[in-house]
Amino acid sequence: MMISFKRFFPSPITSITGAAAIIAAASFVSRILAVFRDRILASQFGAGDVLDAYYAAFKIPDLIFNLIIVGALSAGFIPVFIAAKQKKEHWYLTNAFITVAGAFLIGVCGVSILFVDKLVPLLAPGFSQIKLDNVAALTKIMFLSPILLGFSAILGGVLQSYRAFFIYSLAPIFYNVGIIIGALFLIPFFGVTGLAWGVVLGAVFHFLIQLFAVRHLGWRYKFIWDLKHKGLRLIGKLMVPRTLALGVSQFNVVLLTVVASFLTQGSLAIFNLASNLYFVPIALFGISYALAVFPLLSEKVVDRDIEGFRYYFSSTARQIIFFIVPMTVLFFILRAQIVRIILGSGAFDWTDTVLTFETLKWLSFSLFAQAIIPLLVRSFYAYQNTMTPLLVGLVGDAITFSFSLYLVPYYGVVALGMAFSIGSIAQVVGLWLTLRWKYGSLGEKGIVVALSRFTCAGLLMAFVTQGIKTGIGSFVGTETFISIFVQGLFASVGGLVMYAVVLYLMHQKEIIDLVSGLRKRVRPFINLSESMEEGEGI
Repeated sequence: MMISFKRFFPSPITSITGAAAIIAAASFVSRILAVFRDRILASQFGAGDVLDAYYAAFKIPDLIFNLIIVGALSAGFIPVFIAAKQKKEHWYLTNAFITVAGAFLIGVCGVSILFVDKLVPLLAPGFSQIKLDNVAALTKIMFLSPILLGFSAILGGVLQSYRAFFIYSLAPIFYNVGIIIGALFLIPFFGVTGLAWGVVLGAVFHFLIQLFAVRHLGWRYKFIWDLKHKGLRLIGKLMVPRTLALGVSQFNVVLLTVVASFLTQGSLAIFNLASNLYFVPIALFGISYALAVFPLLSEKVVDRDIEGFRYYFSSTARQIIFFIVPMTVLFFILRAQIVRIILGSGAFDWTDTVLTFETLKWLSFSLFAQAIIPLLVRSFYAYQNTMTPLLVGLVGDAITFSFSLYLVPYYGVVALGMAFSIGSIAQVVGLWLTLRWKYGSLGEKGIVVALSRFTCAGLLMAFVTQGIKTGIGSFVGTETFISIFVQGLFASVGGLVMYAVVLYLMHQKEIIDLVSGLRKRVRPFINLSESMEEGEGI
């Protein structure tokens, strides 16, 4: 008997908060799986040659995927797709884009495989020849993933445009499941290359879940090679500056990889492990809210509703900052506990742990910047302005690379975290000021008032968190996994409660709305419990 996919396909989500909640919840599950993945990798290999090669192998395939697909999707495809009102136009544009972008993607990946042995030494010139051979072997396999992820990302753009965020948000979960399968079950059969085959398996999962969803909407693939199509040409026009911006950003990542390759063994792995932890709250709150509000921002620009645009931007910015302030406090104060709990096992020794949490400390200073940047960038894209983020990104990346060269001789791998934070803060300031200058007020008055309250609550939270951490540590010790877990758990919960209580007493809208939403979700269960108790008494 056929099972309808419809029951797994909820109605379009019109609320920004609801959409962001769906994306954040799925992102949380995905990030938990990613943390579990990193724990497995760190435990098996430690911060050494294998993980250095593994993380280096991602760089070239990721560069190709970001240049060809991500730039076109974020800057061009979704706004052009939304502007087309008829489903027939939607599917024609989708098929034309898949055909052209897919052909180009396959061609670039195919040529890159042929020259990978020449490219890898340019990526990591400080690696030994054995290490470079491992990078090349992993990279050749991983070139399959940008092709699969490219097709999947285009279908994901369709789902975002239709606000079908639930299915769209499941794809990264399946991607990480594939990588975990590779780490746990494929390594015994394929050796280190099992890590790369796990990445490919994850990309297959990522593609299939979105394929089923878009087919449910009525899409069917047809080969359409129409380079003269108006929408396709507009996507191409809009994507060029965004692609250049991504190219600069990715080139910055490549340059940091080059710098890390000359540092001590495991430096690239340490920076990537710290970065993966750092990007958890950014994905949960920054990216999820930016993705959720982007279709609405685009609609307001199309309708020339500037007040509506300003309202959605301001309220979304406040929501992001509301969540990111306590995350910054936790990452700064409990950085050692976080790293020791998540990564501190097996081959991941104390030296690896210290370098990772020190890098995470410096990264945490720019959490607010990296969380707001996705919203600012998509605000420009809503206006079909892709050049400004490119220019600001160029400046930010230049600052990052310059500071990394200056600081690395003094601080080693930790300097990469310092430089990344400095560049991120410069970029968010530049984007905000430019967006305001070009398009007017962004509702800063409400944002500044909210930020002052969030900061006040965050400072009180920091005192409470530090006090509980010190007290619990002196009582249970800090030698075992259980003691570290208990220390981190009580300190974080106590700090978060303080943060929430302070804002609630201030009658801050974001905490009031959060509490109200939680009450609505809990009330049905309370009513059900009361009804059952009354039934027992009859």
